[in-house]
Amino acid sequence: MSRPDRRPATAAGEDAARERRHVAVRGAVQGVGFRPFVYTLASELGLTGHVINTPEGVVAEVEGPRGAVASFCGRLVSEAPPLAVVESAEHHGVPTRGGTGFTIRSSEGGSGRTLVSPDVATCDDCLAELGDPRDRRYRHPFITCTHCGPRFTVVTGLPYDRARTTMARFPMCGACAHEYEDPADRRFHAQPIACHDCGPRLTLVRGAGDPGPLTGEDALAEARRLLADGAVVAVKGLGGHHLACDASDPAAVRALRKRKNRGDKPFAVMTGSFETVERLTHVGPRERELLLGRRRPVVLLRRRESSGPSPVAEAVAPGSPDLGVLMPYTPLHHLLLGLPGDPEGPPVLVMTSGNRSGEPIVTDDEEALTRLEGLADAWLTHDRPIHVPCDDSVVRVCDGEELPVRRSRGYAPFPVALPAPVEAALAVGGDLKNTFCVAEGRYAWLSAHVGDMDDLATLRAFETATGHLGELTAVAPRLLVADRHPGYRSGQWAHREAGPRPVRTVQHHHAHVASTMAEHGLDGSSPVIGIAFDGTGYGDDGAVWGGEVLLADYDGFRRFAHLAYVPLPGGDAAVRNPYRMALSHLRAAELPWAQDLPCTAACTPGERRLLARQLERNLNCVPTSSMGRLFDAVSSLAGVCHRVDYEAQAAMELENAALGHLGEAGADGGGGYRFPLRPARGTGAGLEADAGPVLAAAVEDLRSGAGAGTVAARFHLGVAALVREVCAAARQRTGLRTVALTGGVFCNAVLTSACADGLREDGFTVLRHRRVPPNDGGLALGQLMVGARAAAAAGAAGGETTGTGVTDDVGVAQATS
Repeated sequence: MSRPDRRPATAAGEDAARERRHVAVRGAVQGVGFRPFVYTLASELGLTGHVINTPEGVVAEVEGPRGAVASFCGRLVSEAPPLAVVESAEHHGVPTRGGTGFTIRSSEGGSGRTLVSPDVATCDDCLAELGDPRDRRYRHPFITCTHCGPRFTVVTGLPYDRARTTMARFPMCGACAHEYEDPADRRFHAQPIACHDCGPRLTLVRGAGDPGPLTGEDALAEARRLLADGAVVAVKGLGGHHLACDASDPAAVRALRKRKNRGDKPFAVMTGSFETVERLTHVGPRERELLLGRRRPVVLLRRRESSGPSPVAEAVAPGSPDLGVLMPYTPLHHLLLGLPGDPEGPPVLVMTSGNRSGEPIVTDDEEALTRLEGLADAWLTHDRPIHVPCDDSVVRVCDGEELPVRRSRGYAPFPVALPAPVEAALAVGGDLKNTFCVAEGRYAWLSAHVGDMDDLATLRAFETATGHLGELTAVAPRLLVADRHPGYRSGQWAHREAGPRPVRTVQHHHAHVASTMAEHGLDGSSPVIGIAFDGTGYGDDGAVWGGEVLLADYDGFRRFAHLAYVPLPGGDAAVRNPYRMALSHLRAAELPWAQDLPCTAACTPGERRLLARQLERNLNCVPTSSMGRLFDAVSSLAGVCHRVDYEAQAAMELENAALGHLGEAGADGGGGYRFPLRPARGTGAGLEADAGPVLAAAVEDLRSGAGAGTVAARFHLGVAALVREVCAAARQRTGLRTVALTGGVFCNAVLTSACADGLREDGFTVLRHRRVPPNDGGLALGQLMVGARAAAAAGAAGGETTGTGVTDDVGVAQATS
């Protein structure tokens, strides 16, 4: 694999101007065409030497005229391949050796660390070949090259070579081997390379009475026919199975919803036509970029009003003004939706995770036949194994910027650069929307979405994923970090698996704020005002926190303000039935449970009597300051949502109700409801915001004939005004001018936008989530930073700290005194 030096021999006087440099490139530089890029660049410049993959990254030695060597070192970063992410490129001089060509050497084994690219969508070049009858990969369901296709979900070890992927079981044919070994080919060392002759095979398995499996084009054609006839088909993708059906067929959608016990939770849809997306939804420039880019997440888009027939049945996202849309990201998706000239099939497909409610996504073929039995009518699968599960990512756009809701396929395992070095650690995240995080030095790697840690299958998936990510990153954790909640399964796992390693626990909302700080590169030298609004978090006083204003850095926090406590009657029963929270808030505000209020009418007389007794006697009533539960309460009070089928449903429907009413509520509706601030009861420190007047004003509005939309809008504006008021108070007392908005409530685009606009108008620097979700999917990053700092402080002091994220650290105390 060498090539002669194309430059003429230099004169003796020019030999002194020659040099040789050792170049080490770290980052996502394996499996992305980096070595052929280096080869081509060195050959163009007439340099000799070699390039090699190592566990540390890509290493090259180049020799030639100094000017050409300098040009090589500069262009190595500026002209890197499109999928490459160069973390660092270091070079130094070594003795010259001469030579006549440049070679690509076989990869080296050993220990070290590099970055593996996420799975990426099929590139335009491969799509052109997919639809070209003259190309040997015409209609090949697994077409790929160095610029696209599976990476993270197929890699089994490093360096990233075919032998360390799930493609190792597929020997290359002669034609593929030639492309694989040709540095001038875009499939040079494309590890998942394959074709019809040597690659994975499609298989369709039908349910009861199956006359036998179909393969290849027959399998694909039958899958398309089944979908058109209203069947539910399990489709094996990059990181797991989807359950697919015709999105325009109400009966098929209702059947899938019933089988998955989905309730009213919206489904995502996939279409191969961007024109269809524009016809169905409002698409801005950033949404378009996300839909058509390499990552291809599910993008939450506002639906357009339509008076005619729609390719998306109402049952896909009942009552929701949003539609989750993704474009095809594998060749199989493109074939399933149909290429030009194919028989007409459904233009839009429901694409939802292939799992039963509460379980992790199914990846194994045999397991799919058993775990998805009763959900799917047929299985369109293939024999390329999935090494690690990876759900679709979900994002929305807020004020023109990406707001992650679930960070998974297309994003994991790209790291987040840390503002300060940390020792090797594993942060296990929370129990809802679990992701975990490993880190060492200046980088943290967040896992793909694992799910809710409420069953054995998810716990097993979590354990497998921690091992896989640890192997890929070569991080051997010497410290484990978990949430402080004693009942979290993630924390129990950490304590069980830690052995002699220390386990540090971090308060939930402190971790949320630290996550925002880390994402924005803050080194913690100055505290921030952290607005941490969510549904549930274990508080230091044993209460359920969730409406918190913290003055925080990585070393500690002080609780500056919070929502006033109200009882959480029955725990999960109050979460599932928002009318219980509405009645609890009404009672706390000394407002009667009048029959004309929607939340009262939603509760049967018998349950009302039991609930009243429960609240009077304080039976199973943990106090809560949760903003998420207040959103639930107002949603039920306004008649929007009384019972939920999925997490945050009541709050999401309240946000939807506010749309279109914000202007009228601000101008003619008296503005937002007001939360009075007062000294916190019992603690003798901090402030608390009283929601009672908000409930009273909402009741008055309802009785005066205001609709649910007006109440929802005034409530959102009121929460935004509260955030402005409490941040102004914090600034007056401390001088702090940076605000972090975090917690699951800030997945709400209406609230996030209103808070950010108001705070900026007041002169604050506002930190919002852009790289990790504000919900518990981003929790592990903050845990990692807080836990690692506590461990470092303990080491510097020569002893152990409590391991619980000590509050009122010197940095916070000085800023707030």
